[in-house]
Amino acid sequence: MTTSMTVADFIASLQREASSGGVAKGPPPVERWNPPFCGDSFIEILRDGTWRHEGVRMTRESLVRLFASILRKDEDGITYLVTPVEKVSVKVEDAPFLAVRVDREGAGRDQTIAVTTNMGDVAAVGPDHPLRVETTNGEPRPYVLVRGRLEARVLRAPFYELVDWAEEEATPEGPRLGVWSGGAFFPIGPVGAHLQ
Repeated sequence: MTTSMTVADFIASLQREASSGGVAKGPPPVERWNPPFCGDSFIEILRDGTWRHEGVRMTRESLVRLFASILRKDEDGITYLVTPVEKVSVKVEDAPFLAVRVDREGAGRDQTIAVTTNMGDVAAVGPDHPLRVETTNGEPRPYVLVRGRLEARVLRAPFYELVDWAEEEATPEGPRLGVWSGGAFFPIGPVGAHLQ
């Protein structure tokens, strides 16, 4: 069987699983699977969260969610679709997920902030799911670790909510605005910075 046949069979088997409703609750244990690499899936995840296969937009939400549940980013920096028997690469423009909503319980140092992604994952910001902010051309680009090495880019509206909840704290880099969650402080920008 050629690599392209293996990749095609892999995608077809996932499509059959999505059609049959055989998707388990919660993501499978992809971190424990160590299958051989079988080639490129010809799937790409665009910066806006759109999934495409061979240049065509994937519109079946059940299939996209199934694929999202078996994503894994390895130490080599490449993102893969992983099953117990096969692993194929996926091109990711930015982050594989988008954080579309933030909610908080409590306030100040005792609060917990939960992030919900476009794929339905929920992660409580904290040491296991840190929030980080990159700055590109003066624009903040916030990310939250969702699972494994997979991150969600926080969209503008949820980021504005984080800015509204921000407090000033002293850090080794000087005073920073940031949010508390899960007992940890996550800087989102320097004091006086225009974050919106």
